[in-house]
This record gives sequence, C-alpha cells and structure tokens, in this order.
Amino acid sequence: MIKSIATLPKPFLKEMLGLVGLALPIGVAVGVVDVIFGKGLLFLSEYRDQHLFLLLPFLALAGLVIVFLYDKLGKEVRQGMGLVFQVGHGQKDKIPPILIPLILFSTWVTHLFGASAGREGVAVQIGATISHYCRKLVTSQEAARHLLIMGMAAGFAGLFQTPIAAVVFALEVLLVGTLRYSALLPSLVAAYVASWTSHALGLEKFTIVLEETLTITPLTLVKLIGLGLIFGLVGNSFAYLLGWFKPYLSQKLPNPYFRIAFIGALLSICLMIGHVGRYSGLGTNLIAAAFSGQTILTYDWLLKMIVTVISLSAGFQGGEVTPLFAIGASLGIVLATYLGLPVLLVAALGYATVFGSATNTFWAPIFIGIEVFGPDNALAYFVTAAAAYMVSHRHSIYSYQKVVMTNLEDMTVNQVDFKK
Repeated sequence: MIKSIATLPKPFLKEMLGLVGLALPIGVAVGVVDVIFGKGLLFLSEYRDQHLFLLLPFLALAGLVIVFLYDKLGKEVRQGMGLVFQVGHGQKDKIPPILIPLILFSTWVTHLFGASAGREGVAVQIGATISHYCRKLVTSQEAARHLLIMGMAAGFAGLFQTPIAAVVFALEVLLVGTLRYSALLPSLVAAYVASWTSHALGLEKFTIVLEETLTITPLTLVKLIGLGLIFGLVGNSFAYLLGWFKPYLSQKLPNPYFRIAFIGALLSICLMIGHVGRYSGLGTNLIAAAFSGQTILTYDWLLKMIVTVISLSAGFQGGEVTPLFAIGASLGIVLATYLGLPVLLVAALGYATVFGSATNTFWAPIFIGIEVFGPDNALAYFVTAAAAYMVSHRHSIYSYQKVVMTNLEDMTVNQVDFKK
C-alpha cells in the first residue's frame, strides 16, 4: 500500500494533503454557521407556531423585505443554488460572501412568517461559500472544484448530521451519473468535522431506528419497485412544477415586489384557512406526525407540495429538501395502508426516495435512509431508489444541474443541461 502511494505523482499528493488540511477548518467553520442557522430556524419556527395568527397575516410584508434586500445587496447571489452549480461547472468564477447573511436572514424571515420552504439548500450554499473563499489557497481549477464539493458536503452534514449521505450527495449532484472520486477523502473529512462540530454545539439530529426489518421476497420486491416508481414520479413532479411555475409567475407578474406581495397575501389566507398553518414552515410537523402515529391526512403530501412550490416560486427563500422529506413520509403513510408493508418503513422509504428523485441522486437517498433510520433495511432503500431513478433525469429542483446520459443506440455519452 505504501509502495502504491509512493508511485502517485507528487503534485497530486501535495494537492490532496492540502485539501485534507483545509477540510478541517472548513468543517469547523461550516459546522458553526450551520448551528447558528439551524438553531435560529428551530427557535423561529417554534415561535411562529405559538403566534401564528399574529405573524401569518404579515407574510406579504416579509416577502417585500426579502426582495428589497436582494435587490439592494444581493443581485449577484439571488440565484442561490443556481450560482453554486454555475461555479461548480466553471460558468461563474466566484460566490460573493454576502450570500451567507442574506440567505440566512431571508430564510429565517420566510419561516417566521409562515411560508413553506426547507433548509438544506441554505446549508449547502453556506458550505459552498465558505469553502469557495479558500480557493486562493489552491493552484488548480480541479482543486477549486474539490473545495466546492467539500463545502457542499460540510454544509449538508453540519445541518443534518448525516455525513456519508452528505458526501455522496455533494459528489453526485453537480453532474449526475458521475462521481468525482478524487474529492472523496477531503469531502469525508470536511463532512465529519462539520457534523461533529454541530453536534458538539447542541444541534440535534433527527433519527428514528425502525424496529421492523423487511424480508425481501418476490412479492415484497414487486411492492418495493412499485413504491419506488410512485415516489419517483412524485419527486419528479415536484421538480417539474417548481421548474415550470417559477418562470410562469415571473412572466405573468414581472415586478418582483408585486409578485411576492400578491402571492404572500394569498398564501396567508390559504394557510390560515387550510388547517391553520399545517403546511407552513419546514414540514417537520408532518414528519413527526408520520413517525409517531399521529393523524396524516390523505392529501397532506399534495398540499405540502403545492404550498412549497408556490412559496419558492414567489421568491421566498429556503431549501426544498425538508419539505420533500415531509411529502415522502406523508405519502408513505397513505400508501402503506394499501400494500400490507410496515407503515413506518414505507414512510421512511418515502422520506428518502422522494428527495432522491427530486434531486436526481441515487446514492444520497440510500444513505439518508441508512443514517436516519438505521441500516437494517438498506436493501429496501436500494430497491426503491433504483426504481425511482428509472423515472428521474427529466426534471430537477436544481435547474443548473447536468446529467450524463448514455445513448443506447451508439453508446455515446452526452451531458443534458436542464437549463436548456
């Protein structure tokens, strides 16, 4: 082994050791900011739930504040995850540091006043911005891309404390169908350090160890494939609706101030009438209900999807992943009643697989399932993720994501750009 390492080019070894060294402070820094963001978000979400009737009527005003801040301070960073992807693909050169305070504050405001959004995209942007700031310390463009991947992994891991899922997500999400293995080791270090840092500072991890282990039989295999296809279609539908409704709203309501105020006012009314804020915020209330035996309505997953798509399309800030977890878990509870499978397991499969389909990732949802719900049903996560992957690739919540596709007629490999 030592002999094989010695044969590696010295510039490569030097660069790799440098990246691993940078992974330590990057992981700590990202973990600290993730804690500030995550704890602040949990506090504001709880405060909103306690004062919903006081805060929800001002959602339109909160939206105006968000648009004003981005208009005056952050025109370069208003694309959010799109900017991260553009830098990762070499289409843009930098991520301005102003992104971090803007996305933190605007996401807090979004959740405080009751819009539906997530947090993972914010954490990934935080990590990418911090790591990208270190790009002057490396000499090659490839190393700079590795830094970006390290930061994305650290951001995901610091917030969710699922470091393996975070690493494979960061490795596969920029260019689906490929894995940049040379970024694996420094990304692992950054992700674990960020996860340990956030845990040490008191940010709690969501985890439920499922007691039942599913035995794979021909019948259960068919059921799992069917579930995977359904979850895949739902995740793909979320991505399609988000990709369609954003430009549609921009075309019909071109003034961003009027757009967010008008949609914010409508959302305030609908969210107040529709189960009194049940579909506001992250969706952790639906996740908790799904895994604690509380009531899940047959249409919870659909309304959560619609409200999230409308909120994000209007200009409210936040990620998409936690709402996707909520959509998948809620749908899983509904589907389990018809399939004769363990209810909590199907909810867990939906939790992971809908996320994977909407983000066009395969390995990330498998490891999300393993790290959040335990390894006993790893094969079930694999089967549903594989089935969902068959109906993915057509749409993604990340419009600047690229997918490597193989032409089966001549076996040529092409990149598909969702932005085109």
